[in-house]
Amino acid sequence: MQDTHAGGHGHGLDAGPGADDALTGSGGSRRRVVVALTAILVPVTLLLVAAMVALWPSGSHRELSLADPYGTASGVTLFAGTVTAVEPRDCGPQAGTLETPGGAVVGEGAAARLQCVDAIVDPDGGGTDGARVPVPPEVGASMDVAVGDRIKALDLTALPGGTAEAGGQAGTSGAADYVFVDFERTVPVVALALLYALVVVLVARWRGLRAILGLGLAFAVLFWFMVPALLEGGPPLWVGLVGCSLIMVVVLYFAHGFSLRTTTALLGTLIGLGLTAVLAAWGTDAAYLTGMGDEYSYVLASVAPEVRLSGIVLCGLLVAGLGVLNDVTITQSSAVWELQSANPEASARELFAAGMRIGRDHIASTVYTIAFAYAGAALPLLIVVSLYDRSLADTLLSAELVEEVVRILVGSIGLVLAIPVTTGIAVAVAKAVQAEHPVAP
Repeated sequence: MQDTHAGGHGHGLDAGPGADDALTGSGGSRRRVVVALTAILVPVTLLLVAAMVALWPSGSHRELSLADPYGTASGVTLFAGTVTAVEPRDCGPQAGTLETPGGAVVGEGAAARLQCVDAIVDPDGGGTDGARVPVPPEVGASMDVAVGDRIKALDLTALPGGTAEAGGQAGTSGAADYVFVDFERTVPVVALALLYALVVVLVARWRGLRAILGLGLAFAVLFWFMVPALLEGGPPLWVGLVGCSLIMVVVLYFAHGFSLRTTTALLGTLIGLGLTAVLAAWGTDAAYLTGMGDEYSYVLASVAPEVRLSGIVLCGLLVAGLGVLNDVTITQSSAVWELQSANPEASARELFAAGMRIGRDHIASTVYTIAFAYAGAALPLLIVVSLYDRSLADTLLSAELVEEVVRILVGSIGLVLAIPVTTGIAVAVAKAVQAEHPVAP
């Protein structure tokens, strides 16, 4: 059997011999299928582009901004440096307490369990050597600060009463001259990103490189179109649907090339995305998803009061399901083409049944993938809400968790419905193309 999978990308819809041609020959039926798919997808793509132009942000979102939380005071500077030593310090009697948003104090008397240390830091670019940066107890309890670590801190020495005004005597003011801000993560994150790109390219070769480029273009659509349009009060459903559809057009063709199987997968993806949008719109309204589940929602509501947070949730439901939806549709399309190649004599009904057997296995594994991915991302939240004295049903339906529950359900329903739709389209295309050269009995 010819390697139809490897040749299913990197050529035009009416390209010469490749996976699709090796499967069926190239005749009038193939041309008719290509024309039919082109007649559907080209107008749809042009309509999406026109909709994006109509919804394109005016630029007024640039007037919205938040003050730098680490640079608002005059004389305060943010610096990065390397930890050269770690010295223990007295936590104080209240170092182990934590006040919840509701005003409750928990963890009282836990100071002995917290690690209270000062990090001696040499700032980058010179300046004050041996800056003593107190590490917050909760940070020390979660992650040990060691020699060689990179951290960010605020320099308060230029403020009234700081070291600079006290004749260079540290500690004269009775307060810390440096405040811990965060760890410096540039090197490890960049290293992981480069390793990710290297592994993808080495294993998937040119297709992996194209997938990475497509991912970059997808984020360009997200940050240059969708986010600004939402900030300016654009209709969330249409911004999400148009943006996500264009992302899928870019990602699928960049990663898998122009071929009948990719075009089939794209058509199934767009239908699945439309079904997901309908479910997301209904679920957001019916489940009363206000979008006020975390502190960032309150910040957004204060800086951009015209933005409906429930609309942000709706758009987020669409974006959240893109990756898995892309996965299931391209897998189903490729599976049908491979099954047709292995058994050209199979009828359309038999081919659909075989494709759905693969699809059912994919459904089972993908549903788990969605649920566990969201559960892992929300694990701290799950742990906190589990401590409340209430039933499991009340916990899952609470304002803190219901958005995650609806996100899982909407995404799962959308991808499950996309599988039979994509399988049916792929079967119809594969059998229509084969009709020009039927297999001899």
